[in-house]
Amino acid sequence: MDETQARDRHLELCKQLHRHNYLYHVLDRPEIPDAEYDRLFRELLELEKAYPELAGPDSPSARVGAAPLDKFEPLRHTLPMLSLENAFDEAEMREFDARIKRFLHRDAEIDYVCEMKMDGVAVELVYRGGKLAAGATRGDGTVGENITENLKTVPAVPLVLADSAPELLEVRGEVFMDLRDFQALNREREENGEPTFANPRNATAGSLRQLDSRVTARRPLKIFCYGVGEIAGDVPSNHLETLEALQGWGCRVNLEGTRRVRGVDGVLARYRELVESREELPFEIDGMVVKVDDLALRRELGEKTRTPRWAIACKFPPRQAETIIEDILLQVGRTGAITPVALLRPVEVSGVTVSRASLHNWDEIDRLGVRIGDHVVVERAGDVIPDVVRVLAEKRTGIERPLPLPQACPECGSPVAKLEGEVVPRCQDLACPARLLEGIKHFVGRRAMDIDGLGARYIDQMLRLDLSESVADLYRLDRDDLFRFERMGEKLAEKLLGAIEASKRRPLPRFLFALGIRHVGEHIAKVLARQFGSLDNLAKTSRDELLAIHEVGPQVADSVVDFFASGRNREILDQLRAAGVAPEATERRAGGPLSGKTFVFTGTLPTLGRKEGQEMVENLGGRAAGSVSRKTDYVVAGEEAGSKLEKARSLGVAILSEKEFLTMIEKEAEA
Repeated sequence: MDETQARDRHLELCKQLHRHNYLYHVLDRPEIPDAEYDRLFRELLELEKAYPELAGPDSPSARVGAAPLDKFEPLRHTLPMLSLENAFDEAEMREFDARIKRFLHRDAEIDYVCEMKMDGVAVELVYRGGKLAAGATRGDGTVGENITENLKTVPAVPLVLADSAPELLEVRGEVFMDLRDFQALNREREENGEPTFANPRNATAGSLRQLDSRVTARRPLKIFCYGVGEIAGDVPSNHLETLEALQGWGCRVNLEGTRRVRGVDGVLARYRELVESREELPFEIDGMVVKVDDLALRRELGEKTRTPRWAIACKFPPRQAETIIEDILLQVGRTGAITPVALLRPVEVSGVTVSRASLHNWDEIDRLGVRIGDHVVVERAGDVIPDVVRVLAEKRTGIERPLPLPQACPECGSPVAKLEGEVVPRCQDLACPARLLEGIKHFVGRRAMDIDGLGARYIDQMLRLDLSESVADLYRLDRDDLFRFERMGEKLAEKLLGAIEASKRRPLPRFLFALGIRHVGEHIAKVLARQFGSLDNLAKTSRDELLAIHEVGPQVADSVVDFFASGRNREILDQLRAAGVAPEATERRAGGPLSGKTFVFTGTLPTLGRKEGQEMVENLGGRAAGSVSRKTDYVVAGEEAGSKLEKARSLGVAILSEKEFLTMIEKEAEA
């Protein structure tokens, strides 16, 4: 394929991928399976590796993230992003309506648009010529932080709008995280010994303010657009039509949750509907936003210093309640992480009776000052299990007692260790029944090996019946074993055996994720599968080879090397192979003219980014490593090159300037 053909194919792939992003994330109406989308995306990345000049800011590859920033630059909003006044009861909403009528000197009922008030982070997206030019947080309403690179990684943020979009369009929206994704993220952080997020909004804000946009790209962020700032050209006459136009231009809008109503009675009726249905939503809302629909009336109403006269937020009642911590249960996860869960005196919170609350870790217990027997305030903050948010120390009687850090595993009695830099203690025994239970549950999960029907109830029975000592034993189960389970019939046993058999050929990324290698989530599993192609290749890799991969850091590299170095893990993998478990290999780039050659980049190069240079090497079949050794063939050195350059000189490794490196690449590419 020559350069012209590559450019044409790249343009076609961009159009296809942007369209499928719109269908999937905006309209929720995908036309192709995920595997086909992934194939198109991989083809795009391969083209951009071969022709780096094709990778522009509006390419779908921008979703992956860019190199870290030193800091966020300020970005001034053309029109202020104003705050909203709040209403907390029916009387305040009726006063809002009456105030508008007085200002407009009219008695006729006003048409309002009622929107769900997302509990997320407000942002502005600036499009010029239909392409995303900038993105910022709300900030103080006048100046926000430029988080363009981070917003590009959010799948539902369009990089390119439809041809019908205005030449200039400033879109206001709310970035958020679904409850299920938030819970999964917290579970993963808890297992990895990282601090958990207090609620979805906190997680969203932390994700958007990452200086390394590659971290943001791994977070499950979404967006709903709710309005416009400056816009060039004709605008609709009312707010609801504006939202419909935004969706038509390519933006994700919560039209399903939006209603146009007549008068304040219609507003209050919609408010009561949302209060009743909020627990059924897949995301957090903390109220309802009410806006005058007619844009001409909005202009007449105008604004106060910091708030518009034509809009208000109807806040929901708080989802908190007071109760007593009767005891604290210690749970053991698949990586041995021990987490405390408060057992509560049952209390109703927002219409649901709760008897447990998350305490996350001992740092959180110390921060709150929690003791067994304390009166506490619990809040449903986007999780099935609520959080303890405050201790009522003034109600203590003297019988309350602290919870010490455990010295032994509560399940198996083995020693517990709290590693430096981690916030949770861990059981160190690989044979711990609780670790095995959670590990098998993870292995059979829908996003891993997807063994449908093998739930926690049956896994627990397997362990009690001594039918399993590892995940490999799942593939030794036969009909007679299954009939020992409670409530197991002929049809169910047949279905379960079929699901186990079908799981033997899952794709390699899902198998890697299923193995439960610490710090290897779904995204990193895909990265490793693409890089190494097979389990055998990955098992033989070194720490340096792993660190040479753009998205792999020291924690992941150490975890992978340690996993495959474990004799017990190798034994389990051999048992899985013997049982016929053969994950489908991932296509790997074939060797090129630099095959077998190892390059290390150090210092600041005049025009070439380190990532760009590494991709050039890998595109021609070579390997880009993170450290210099006797196996290194070339070191590409720029300004302020430090210890790597000195080590290369001491070992007699060939040292190249950027110009010499580019000449070599050009020559090899033409060979």
